[in-house]
Amino acid sequence: MSEPAELPPRDTATHEANATRDESPSRWTRLRKHLTIANVLTLALLAWATPRLLPHLGAVVGVDSGPATTPDYRYVSLDGQELSAESLRGKVVLVNFWATWCTPCRVEMPALQRMHERHEAEGFAVVGLAVDRVSTEAVRAFVLDRGVTYPIAPGCAEPQAAVGGLRRHPRSFLLDRSGRIRHTVIGPVAPLSLEPAVRRLLAEEPAGSR
Repeated sequence: MSEPAELPPRDTATHEANATRDESPSRWTRLRKHLTIANVLTLALLAWATPRLLPHLGAVVGVDSGPATTPDYRYVSLDGQELSAESLRGKVVLVNFWATWCTPCRVEMPALQRMHERHEAEGFAVVGLAVDRVSTEAVRAFVLDRGVTYPIAPGCAEPQAAVGGLRRHPRSFLLDRSGRIRHTVIGPVAPLSLEPAVRRLLAEEPAGSR
């Protein structure tokens, strides 16, 4: 029978364990290897883009991205037309908050105009609410210069509060025929994602008629 191996003295074993622990990289050291500038920028980009992209994906596949509330609003357009939750009930409505100083707002206007022209006869309405602090005449000149024909109204604090308040522009809310918010778009609208959502809501019947 072989002799049992002798255990090293306690002090020697403790010293070797401490040496091994000192030589192995710490968790923070391993983490720092992955915290490159490129990785940090990628994470920041994902954090910025995710809340903006998810509503577009939801609009494409038919998943609601709005708060599912039915806001009560009332405002008067630049041409004196009263626009309210009651007067627009029965239509699919895209409420778009924008500003003359907002470059993305300017970029999306032609797409909004085309959607207005394409679906107006089917019961679709685009309503632009200007959040500028400039004069009404300045807003009127701005939209006339760009050939915008869908209703534009001053977007004062009351309409913004009706949809929960706003922090960034542009922001759009797509309401179904019952006046309920079904989709929220942060940033410029993307016709490729919004068009399927509009067609889908136009094909639905108001909740009260079912």
